[in-house]
Amino acid sequence: MLEVKNLMVFFENALALNDFSMKVDEGEVIGVIGSNSAGKTTLMNALSGLIIDMRIKERRRGGERITIYGKIVFNGEDIIETKPNERVRKGIVLSRERHPVFPESSVMENLKIAGYLREKSKVRESITYVFGLFPALVNLRSQKAGFLSGGEQQMLAIGMAMVVRPTLLLLDEPLLGLSPMMQKILVETISGLQKESGITVVLSEQFARPVLPMIDRGYVIENGMLTLTGTGTELMENPEIKAAYFGV
Repeated sequence: MLEVKNLMVFFENALALNDFSMKVDEGEVIGVIGSNSAGKTTLMNALSGLIIDMRIKERRRGGERITIYGKIVFNGEDIIETKPNERVRKGIVLSRERHPVFPESSVMENLKIAGYLREKSKVRESITYVFGLFPALVNLRSQKAGFLSGGEQQMLAIGMAMVVRPTLLLLDEPLLGLSPMMQKILVETISGLQKESGITVVLSEQFARPVLPMIDRGYVIENGMLTLTGTGTELMENPEIKAAYFGV
């Protein structure tokens, strides 16, 4: 479904991703594991196409030069220069880090905004589906998103992505800033979502312990470079991963 080939991203002369390659098969849950500033968000922005918008904005204001090399092949098509809205239409949807929502709008309004590219009848069906995924949001549908807890906002952010009914869901650090209990709930929801719908998921995360048991394969990234890959079980049993992410 998705293949990243020798991807390189420069911010001016700083190398954010260095010859990074990965492969994602349909129906898999893939984890990209790395510490803060390892290049995970840059990768997710490149996959979703947000890096294209960032590059255009920087050019307009005469700011930082962003350069991209390599290939991102989705269903046989190189989309390295495809705009983010066009990637959404192809089925690639990103839920960004730190659960970005529209704080002054209600939960229901946020979900409707997320479906602006789809027919109203399909949006209604998708919102019903989202409330089934996250029952905690049902009684909060009229609540302004800015008053939700961090975990509730993260549920809403993922729900907004799911309103579009993607074939490839990108989750950028979905567990960031959440309590262990809420992390557990979200991991179970993401795992159940994949099993129920067969959706393909790529998630980036620095909290490896709760993520590794549910992924099919993982890619460990450090300083923008791929340093290790393997199944979730293989990575959990790897001494280097245990030392770097589990403290043992």
